[in-house]
Amino acid sequence: MTDHLHCDVLIEAGWVVPVEPKGVVLEDHAVAIKDGVIVGILPTFEARQKFSARERIVKQDACLMPGMVNSHTHNPMTLMRGVADDLPLMEWLQGHIWPIEAKIIGPEMVADGVTLSIAEMIRGGTTTCNENYFFPDVQAQVYKQHGFRAMVGLPIIDFPTPWAATDDEYFDRARQVHDQWMGDALISTAFAPHAPYTVKDESFKRIQMYSEQLDIPVHCHVHETQFEVDEAIAQTGMRPLTRLDKLGLVNDRLIAVHMTALDEGDIELCARNGVHVVHCPESNLKLASGFCPVHGLHSRGVNIAIGTDGCASNNDLDMFGETRTAALLAKAVAANASAFGAADALYAATMGGARALSMDDRIGSITVGKQADLVLVDMSSPETQPVHNIVSQLVYAVGRQHVSDVWIAGVRKLKDSVLTEMDAAELSANAKSWRSRIAGIQL
Repeated sequence: MTDHLHCDVLIEAGWVVPVEPKGVVLEDHAVAIKDGVIVGILPTFEARQKFSARERIVKQDACLMPGMVNSHTHNPMTLMRGVADDLPLMEWLQGHIWPIEAKIIGPEMVADGVTLSIAEMIRGGTTTCNENYFFPDVQAQVYKQHGFRAMVGLPIIDFPTPWAATDDEYFDRARQVHDQWMGDALISTAFAPHAPYTVKDESFKRIQMYSEQLDIPVHCHVHETQFEVDEAIAQTGMRPLTRLDKLGLVNDRLIAVHMTALDEGDIELCARNGVHVVHCPESNLKLASGFCPVHGLHSRGVNIAIGTDGCASNNDLDMFGETRTAALLAKAVAANASAFGAADALYAATMGGARALSMDDRIGSITVGKQADLVLVDMSSPETQPVHNIVSQLVYAVGRQHVSDVWIAGVRKLKDSVLTEMDAAELSANAKSWRSRIAGIQL
């Protein structure tokens, strides 16, 4: 008899949805994990014969899928969830959010906001995020402390903030954070210029140079509203995406977020240059920012990822809800019920995000050799039965409340719907204290 191979964990599930190949479903399969890496994917009976596991998890009424990738977040802003709702983007941002941030932003706010967000994301099946906020040094430390995978944005904006006062200081601090975390297993970095309307050409040129030298992405709000595009044309004679292209930034390192106000030329430019587009449907809907033409982009081969945006404009970090909205909205915008189907949407929420963040060699699918960033979804409840098509069910019926177990790099972060390393009551109490502090701010 052949000796068993040893592994740390063997997860047996009624369904395994690897995401790659897209739409494939493996029934009654098991996934073996060793040293945080996926080392086997095979029928359950064969897995039991092949592997000797330190821990065996049997959940025949559950689906095992890759962890979701939230490809655009402002997680410290979770502490402002519900502040200044039901306002258009610029009034919301300039009249409320920025003034409040000016009074509370700092290392403590960033650390507490990120910590609260990590708990929410894990409970909802998200194992990776793409962060865009100030104090990336603090963010990186907190994500690392909790074993959460994150790409931390290195902010660049044209005006002084508590993070940096001058252009040179923004870039110097960006390099320091990048150098500190270079090569880390969980934390990576990207340049995060806020938007074309808040960053000058000279800064974009420096970003382009450093992005190429360091081979890191550029994570930027682009074409968020028609107003932004119209103002750019009036001031520069160019659409924002055209301006970025002239500055050398429209390439496969660009993570372009929102992208609601696009014409055919914009779509073609993205397709030709390998731009990654992050769709944030619920934030766009709530702020009445417009509609990203997901079907038009996707049909041209543009990689689509999905993000929640920040809790101040969404108001949650629920990637299951976001993915469902993305799939439904794409059909309405395209007037095509076949547009952006369930398999496409699930791919965008996992592999699409991994590709955008240049992490597709490590995460995004259940593949031997990749990191064990995995999620078990309980399919036994009445609202998820009967199961005719598990991929359809994950996109159109499942909610984040159905997530039962989560692993990041093979470490179990959620067990039977309970956080393994974080105290939910303590997090809630701290959030309430921030509520009182923010409520006392006079604008």
